[in-house]
This record gives sequence, C-alpha cells and structure tokens, in this order.
Amino acid sequence: MERGATLSPSLNQSYLLSPSRASTTRLNSFSFTRNSSPPSSSIKLHNSSLSFINGGVSLTRCNAVLSNSSSSKDVTEVADIDWDNIGFGLKPTDYMYVMKCNLGGEFSNGELQPFGNIEVSPSAGVLNYGQGLFEGMKAYRKQDGKNILLFRPEENATRMISGADRMCMPAPTIDQFVEAVKATVLANKRWVPPPGKGSLYIRPLLMGTGAVLGLAPAPEYTFLVYVSPVGNYFKEGVSPINLIVESEFHRATPGGTGGVKTIGNYAAVLKAQSVAKAKGYSDVLYLDCIYKRYLEEVSSCNIFIVKDNVVSTPEIRGTILPGITRKSIVDVARSQGLKVEERNVTVDELLEADEVFCTGTAVVVSPVGSITYKGKRVSYGGGSFGPVSEKLYTVLTSLQMGLTEDNMKWTVNLS
Repeated sequence: MERGATLSPSLNQSYLLSPSRASTTRLNSFSFTRNSSPPSSSIKLHNSSLSFINGGVSLTRCNAVLSNSSSSKDVTEVADIDWDNIGFGLKPTDYMYVMKCNLGGEFSNGELQPFGNIEVSPSAGVLNYGQGLFEGMKAYRKQDGKNILLFRPEENATRMISGADRMCMPAPTIDQFVEAVKATVLANKRWVPPPGKGSLYIRPLLMGTGAVLGLAPAPEYTFLVYVSPVGNYFKEGVSPINLIVESEFHRATPGGTGGVKTIGNYAAVLKAQSVAKAKGYSDVLYLDCIYKRYLEEVSSCNIFIVKDNVVSTPEIRGTILPGITRKSIVDVARSQGLKVEERNVTVDELLEADEVFCTGTAVVVSPVGSITYKGKRVSYGGGSFGPVSEKLYTVLTSLQMGLTEDNMKWTVNLS
C-alpha cells in the first residue's frame, strides 16, 4: 500500500510545484457522485478506496483500470450555474491533476489536488524560456445525464509526446495522459454541462517548472490537467464568423514550432488578433511567410474550403498544427463520400470558394461568413452554414455527444 493523502477545504489553495513536495499518492480512474458539499460516501476503486471525510477527500493507493461499477441509485448532480450563458471562459472547478518528473526521468505518482494557484520558481524554464506545451480537449454529457464521453484522448496524448520531443521535454505516456484526463473529468463531473448546454473543456499542460538560469532544458517538469465548463468559443455561436487575412504578421515559419502546440505560438498571434477584433472581425487567417499566398490557419483553428463539393485544407507541413478536429473532419468527410484534398490552398481559391469553415477543439466546426483580403470582402453562405459544412458539423457533433453510434471508435465512455 502506497502512502495516502488527504485533501481538505482547510488547505490553502496554493501548491508548491517543486521536488520537495512530499505527497506521492497515485491516482486511479474512478466513478463517483459529488454535491456542492460532498457528503460522507464511499467510492469503489480497484484495490483502493476513496472516501469523503468532512468535505475533504482521502486518497489511497490507486494505479488500476477505470471502474465502471457504480450503484444504480447514484444520480449525478450538476453544478448550479446558468448553463444557458456560460460562454467560453474559465470557471474554477473542484480538482486538478498534477504529476512530475525530472529531466531524463519518467512521470509517476500523479495526484488530484483541489483546483487552485500553483507556485513555481521565478527562474522556471516555462517562465524564462517558454518551455511549455498544452492540449485542448472536451468531455460531453450524454442524453442519459450520467455517462460522459471523451473524444479521441489518445490523439492528444500522441500530439503532446511529439511536441515534447521538439521542445526537449519528457512527456507522460499515452496511458498516463489518458488516465489523468479520466481522473480529472470524473473528479469534476458535476461541472460537465447538461446535454446540449456545452461541454467540459479539458486543458492538459506540460511545463518546465524546474529552475534554470542559462539557456537549457529545465531540470524538472510538471504535467497538470484542469477543466472548465464552456459554451461556444466565438461570440457568434454557430453563426458565421468574419475573418480578415493577415499578410504582414505571421504565425509560424518553416523549421520553427508552428506544427506543435507550444505556448509561445499563441502569444505571437495576439497582436494581429487584437487589431482585427478592434475592427470588428472575429479572428485572423494567416498566410505562409515565404510566398504570402498560401493559407495556413486561423489563430487557434484550422481552415477548410469547399468548391464544387470538394473539401480542401492546407496540408500539414510543419508550420500548421495537426488539429485533431481537423483530422476527424477529413475522415468524416471521406466517410460521407466527399473528396478531400490536403494540399497547398491559395488565397485566390479561398476567395472563389463555395463554403469556408474552421475546425478546432474549441470551435468544433465554425462556418465563415466572410473573408476580407486587402480591403476586398467576400461573403459565403448567406448568413448560415453551407450544406457541406453543416453536414460535417452535424455528423461530428452527434458522434461527440453520443447521439449516434460511434462507428469510428473515437469516443471513450466514462460512467
């Protein structure tokens, strides 16, 4: 039996992420029901136990498979917030997951902690040299109100491993990543919105938290997962968004880090995005930095065009993030009998397209209502989805929410 730990409301919600942290509790995946003030109740784990004690949580050894056994009388209660107006912003939930390792080591001994601030050295690698990655995922509550679905979590784990290699960081294994996500979602499952009201956004982070002064990989790393309930990413909801093509600022360069989900990629787009939003646009579409005529991506999502029922999207070539929603839409489109081309797409083709849409974890599928390029505005769709993008949106979201049978085997059910 490994050491247990107790999490109680009396803990100061600031946690030191350093080698001196004593707790080594490992987390299992588990199922439970939690109210605003957790009553004394027992949760079944494989070779483990977890119980609420005076509103706190006691954790003992856990390194087993997700338990699907739960009492038939268990009814999941949902947090009491205005689910019709949650928007896309941070809403603090109950727990986060933390796991650490040293450079050259392996991740182990992850644990749930009450969600709160973290403390790192001022000379942490992530603060000084941007040595950090993140992922974005979603969990949906099924129509039965109890079961929760994850969407392709192993793809996010694989992408983080690839990005970690590029950024000279160790990464959790696929199994560690997925189990950490499961544990975090289930510990916060009262924050998963009711069916049709949104989703639980999941943010895994990988950071160089060890202190380093000279330019070098950090000596210690932290993997952290937190969650927040969200609604639509764009204020337009599923109504068409308006983009402006940016030809002076660039998101990525060949040989750089545009193809991995490193934190610095996103800070670099804030300038152009802020200028665009001040002018009334929803976001910015970037071109390649060499020829300034090939589409790359929007600030935080991939771009697709439709012409004569052919779906085209810029190919993955190192400057474009290999989006998991992008990959899924390509597969869904082909399964629906559509021709899909992954290739260089010019801005001229964009202006002549029948439909344009964006894809990403946050936006899922978002129709583009207009593109502005060098002062010329081109509109699409007459203020709504085009027929192709609407079909792809419906098929994908129905699968993600458990409304249709998952013939793709992409979803993971948590109960």
